[in-house]
Amino acid sequence: MVDLTFTGIGSGLQVSEIVSAIVGAETAPYVSRSNAQQAKLTTDISAVGALKSALESVTDSISDLADASTFQLRKASGADSFINLTSSKDAQLGSYSVKVDTLAQAHKLSSSAFTDSEAVGEGSLDFSSGDNDFTISVGATDTLSDLRDAINDSDDNDSITATIITGDDGQHLVLTSKETGLANEITIAVTDVSDGNNTNAAGLSRLAYDPGLPVTNLTEVSEPLDAQITIDGTLVVTNSTNEFTNVIDGVDITAKKMHDVDDSISQISFSADNSNIEVGLKSFVKSYNELQELSKTLGAASEDGAGALAGDSLLRGVMGKLRQELSKGFDIGSGNTLSLSELGVSSDQYGVLTLDVDDLNEQISNDVNGIEQFFIGTSTTDGFAASLKSLTDFYTESDGIIQNRIDSRTNQLDRIEDDNIAFNRRMESLEARLYAQYNAMDLIVSGLNSTSSYLLAQLENMPGVVKQNN
Repeated sequence: MVDLTFTGIGSGLQVSEIVSAIVGAETAPYVSRSNAQQAKLTTDISAVGALKSALESVTDSISDLADASTFQLRKASGADSFINLTSSKDAQLGSYSVKVDTLAQAHKLSSSAFTDSEAVGEGSLDFSSGDNDFTISVGATDTLSDLRDAINDSDDNDSITATIITGDDGQHLVLTSKETGLANEITIAVTDVSDGNNTNAAGLSRLAYDPGLPVTNLTEVSEPLDAQITIDGTLVVTNSTNEFTNVIDGVDITAKKMHDVDDSISQISFSADNSNIEVGLKSFVKSYNELQELSKTLGAASEDGAGALAGDSLLRGVMGKLRQELSKGFDIGSGNTLSLSELGVSSDQYGVLTLDVDDLNEQISNDVNGIEQFFIGTSTTDGFAASLKSLTDFYTESDGIIQNRIDSRTNQLDRIEDDNIAFNRRMESLEARLYAQYNAMDLIVSGLNSTSSYLLAQLENMPGVVKQNN
């Protein structure tokens, strides 16, 4: 805008008001048109964006029913304070008894007492636990603390944790296997440079432990134990951990506590669990009805006002194709087909869906395999879930119809913004030009007024001129 303006000093004209009025007369219609265009485009972007989100919700609501792993699951019963259960669809229907005989236990050893400054002896220690073997070199002046740190800091040690417990008699090195079970028993072979004897209870040999030799210079605090359970009173199963994976087809059992003599044996059972079908269909019905309500709002055409997408072919097209999709039958094998209506999903006169759970459960009881194929399809044919996703993806994917429309409208808004910037520059130029013209005119008028005043003064002073009295 112009920084310096005049207000008609010479002419008496209100220059600022005149310029503002002229610029305003040019600006007002353009701004009105621009704002209307921007509002229309913004409303359209918001409307189709809401439609896209609702379509994605419909697809997402049924995504679980597109996965074979979520069908025909098993419900496990009988978990208690002694065992925990997990099961997959591979678990067969049935009942079993489970008794926890022993829990898995880590091997723990403790050394004899040392003073905090006492050298443990010179040489090397070869540790073994499970599949892990590593060697620690011990210097002539190394204390129990030095040895503990060397064990824990060894890059080759994946199996043993060392700590020091200080009792009234001194420090004890305590070694614990990181994994439970008999296979993770700790053994320590010593190369004792101190006295040349690798197995006696003197020098570094005080840390030797290998019951197979036998050398047991360390005290066994807790023995390594495998977990053991007995199924149905006769079948014994052992494992190095408390987790028994697939010990019964499709069933994982975790032992938590041993059964004592007086404890009741755990009783477990497995039954069919097809609740995911009802949950998935209820979610689908809910999301579809929300889409239906949105489409009515966006497409409304009444005396109360038109919706943002009233008469829009995009809205009509997608809703029409969805209604066709909901009425289609899908192959379930043996020449048979299945549709949503046969699963208890029905539509009223307004397009609102409802689910009859009794009809659904009856169909599940009659042919749960057919329902699974209805949703999932086969290797060569899409089921309902995949077919619905293909339809909605056509509109909602990054290169889909809706996104292309949003991108187009966004580009139009960008162009309008560029046009506004250019228009504002033109108006600034017009304002500056008008001020320049009016100010120039004002200076001319001011000069003429000065000349007129001078001439009148000269005429009044000429001889023979009689000045009239006012």
